Amino acid sequence: MAAVTPSKPPTSAILITILSIDGGGIRGIIPATILSFLELRLQELDGEDVRIADYFDVITGTSTGGLVTAMLTAPGPDNRPLYAAKDIVPFYLQNCPNIFPQSSGLWSNIKKLICAITGPKYDGQYLHELIRSQLGDTKLHQTLTNVVIPTFDIRLLQPTIFSSYQLKSDPSKDALLSDICISTSAAPTYFPAHHFETKNGKGETLRSFDLVDGGVAANNPTLVALSEVSREMVRENPDFFTAQPNKERYLVISLGTGSAKNEEKYSAASAARWGAMRWLLNGRCSPLIETFVQSSADMVDFHLSMAFQTLGSQKNYLRIQDDNLRGDATSVDISTEENLVNLVKAGEALLEKPVSRVNLETGVFEPIKGEGTNKDALTRFAEKLSKERKSRLMVGSTSETY
Repeated sequence: MAAVTPSKPPTSAILITILSIDGGGIRGIIPATILSFLELRLQELDGEDVRIADYFDVITGTSTGGLVTAMLTAPGPDNRPLYAAKDIVPFYLQNCPNIFPQSSGLWSNIKKLICAITGPKYDGQYLHELIRSQLGDTKLHQTLTNVVIPTFDIRLLQPTIFSSYQLKSDPSKDALLSDICISTSAAPTYFPAHHFETKNGKGETLRSFDLVDGGVAANNPTLVALSEVSREMVRENPDFFTAQPNKERYLVISLGTGSAKNEEKYSAASAARWGAMRWLLNGRCSPLIETFVQSSADMVDFHLSMAFQTLGSQKNYLRIQDDNLRGDATSVDISTEENLVNLVKAGEALLEKPVSRVNLETGVFEPIKGEGTNKDALTRFAEKLSKERKSRLMVGSTSETY
């Protein structure tokens, strides 16, 4: 069940490396653009054949971020990642119009209203077939590095985390990657919930799942992944953290999918008059879903920023997020050609924006003096990732993962 790369960090390793990707529907184009730049920088350092999965001990993603995680880590025919980072944006541009088919006119609006009352906005058939065709029979244990993908079980009313680290103790979670991706992207009101079972070699059911979008539990899954990898490190080597307690142990890149926070499109005055329908469907948006998804993502960033700053290692935590999306770009499903192109531009523009961190007093993202742009920060992180990978190769560590 061991992943191929990266190798288990020896006790002399400097960093535990984590990549996290938020949920956000079509706005997954934004972190995909960021990842393309990061992989290019890594290739400039270590050769054109390297991929994102070669550098991270764990990659985690929720909803659309879970799909990107699978694309980066699922093995292709040559046992290398199924997708290079540069290929993910074209994948979204090609397929989003069919995943989220658009329509207009009076009848369309009436149909949407009926769907909002009677069932999900989209049947998910194209998305499900696309995911199954891409991922085939690949299971969780076959990913090329460790992955952590959150979902939420509506039958048990609790999060279900599909984690490479849990497979040793719980083989019932060794599900098809396709089922995991369909589940983590099953956003309430947008796509149907997903049921599937895992079976043993005799065809006997190990466990059944009734799952919806991981954003219900952790739209920003960074903290979930950090907890998973830390627990495993302590299990494998109880002295790993205490042997050198002052040493920086984590390098974390957390990628958001953008938000409309600065647009201030809702107010208490208007929300005070909303009933269930307006909370679920307000124009082309869903205020209820936007609210719980954004709040959970912000809380994770707030806690991690506090922790890294308290430990004096804030330069090892990079959160890239754009709070200035407006109009159609704030939607999770408006897949017009114009909006898709604008999301690509938003990702490219985000690379040029200054590195920002959340103000622990106000909760507002503020530029950090002296740290340059996000592009500069990713270049520095690429150098750290390359150095860590080379140090592991030099000490001759095995391909066994932790």
